[in-house]
Amino acid sequence: MTEGHTTAVVQRYLDLLAGDTPAEPVIRALLERSTRRLQLLCANLLHRGYPRLTRPPLSLQPDEVLGGVVERLLKAIRAIRPQTVRQFFALANQHMRWELNDLARRLDEQPHAAELREGLVSAPESSGSGLSPNARRMLTAIEGLPEDEREVFGLVRIQGMSQAEAAALLGVSAKTIQRRLNRSLLLLTEALADLGGPHGEG
Repeated sequence: MTEGHTTAVVQRYLDLLAGDTPAEPVIRALLERSTRRLQLLCANLLHRGYPRLTRPPLSLQPDEVLGGVVERLLKAIRAIRPQTVRQFFALANQHMRWELNDLARRLDEQPHAAELREGLVSAPESSGSGLSPNARRMLTAIEGLPEDEREVFGLVRIQGMSQAEAAALLGVSAKTIQRRLNRSLLLLTEALADLGGPHGEG
């Protein structure tokens, strides 16, 4: 299915949700038809933003993340009805971050003695899942960005989309994407000045 076709199909289901059609089968069909793009977004966010989760002991795969995200979305869309493709994928991105943050937090809370004895941890804490104190500050700063800037920062700097791809997804110009990205970087640099700016995971 082409990118344009996916967008059209997703919008069609969102339009059905806004009408009198029974919601449950429409929600399930919507998630099924958008699976490929959701899987790509999960893979990009996992490998670029949370690389430690892909290594032992979790060895997390994108399909495993997608399963949890779909469960979250099933519940969320029953209460929150996105009206546009942009709103739908913004909601999906939010739940992907929450799913991965929860997994990373649980991993950080586990004892590391056995892992260290086996020599599985060689990288410094700040380069892993992003849950060192400094990286927690980065996540908080990113979550605190204005909605438009946070959305663009997530798509381009965390999920690895090109500015043109992000512009197509959000239905805005490439210049708008560039302006929002620059503003997000400026705001993060100000918020994280003592760390040297928004470096690290994405």
